[in-house]
Amino acid sequence: SPPGDSYGVLPQPCRALVLLNPQSGAGRALDDFQAVVQPMLAEADIATTVFITERPHHAHEKVRDEDLSQWDTLVVMAGDGLLYEVVNGLMERPDWADIMKKPLCILPGGSGNALAASINHYAGNDHVAKKKLLTNCAFILCKGLHTQMDLVSLSTASGKRCFSFLGFGWGFISDVDIDSEKYRRLGNARFTLGTLQCLAKLRVYQGRLSYLPAGPEQGTPPAPRDTQVPITNGQAGHIPPPAGTDTPGALPTDSLLVPLCQPVPAHWTVVPEEEFVTVYAIYQSHLGTNLLMAPAAQLHDGCIHLFYLKAGISRVALLKIFLAMARGTHLDLNCPHLCYVPVRAFRLEPRTAAGIMTVDGEALACEAVQG
Repeated sequence: SPPGDSYGVLPQPCRALVLLNPQSGAGRALDDFQAVVQPMLAEADIATTVFITERPHHAHEKVRDEDLSQWDTLVVMAGDGLLYEVVNGLMERPDWADIMKKPLCILPGGSGNALAASINHYAGNDHVAKKKLLTNCAFILCKGLHTQMDLVSLSTASGKRCFSFLGFGWGFISDVDIDSEKYRRLGNARFTLGTLQCLAKLRVYQGRLSYLPAGPEQGTPPAPRDTQVPITNGQAGHIPPPAGTDTPGALPTDSLLVPLCQPVPAHWTVVPEEEFVTVYAIYQSHLGTNLLMAPAAQLHDGCIHLFYLKAGISRVALLKIFLAMARGTHLDLNCPHLCYVPVRAFRLEPRTAAGIMTVDGEALACEAVQG
């Protein structure tokens, strides 16, 4: 683990609130929780209160409005979508800054279990799926070690602000995610089928992509010395924070961003191409249980791993990239259409409201967005 990683430990005995979506994945989350997880937690002296969600936003409302002080940890047994609800519900609380210190645990119970796969990877475990992944994640909860995780603040042109733990996408990858919803009973295979269907009708999306590089860009000569802007100070000095940010309960300031109505700061990079097959900004290693998209990612590296595919890629080359992604070797293909940059912030401005945007696998209206 990276230097400076500090771990906390859950108390023993421990009280956990388990938020469980019974419709998740192939609809087996409750059975799997009772058969696989509950006996392990009982051994580890973790007492559980199970809250079964009955509708969309049910978990969001519960964690936003309830007194959570009686629980030491919040456990989400579902796909990534339910954790997205929980994170955003917590961030709507006036005491968000304190409540976000309460450890969150993800137990894979959906068809999309990217965060669980990422945590399994960071823990040094072998690549596994289904029940084995669930068992591994339950063991991590039983051991009670917890550490910090980055969140990305996203804001859209219509004024929506949300907090994301996994990734933001537009184009091909988001299309696969949303188009394959109808196959969710197939579990992870829904994404394979969705990928093949979206390959058949491969589309191109037009827009402008800009970003603040995380450091010197790989593969490009350093800029002349006089134009380089040091980015060690986090750029906070360049942009005055909005007034009133010190009020208690105010959400964190997006200190690296200027409002969407203004052009990006001069020290940002604007991608010269404006036609893309997909843009995906991921902050964890895995995009799905079988997709190791950002092998360099860590749980809290302060970095957004930005990938984009330029128009002109063939279907065969695109399929090769997705097949290589199972092992995380897609960048070794040196495909000229695939670009990867570690960034601190990004902005995407679609030319028209074409295509779906997703945040942590959930659909967003297509509009200008930055994070």
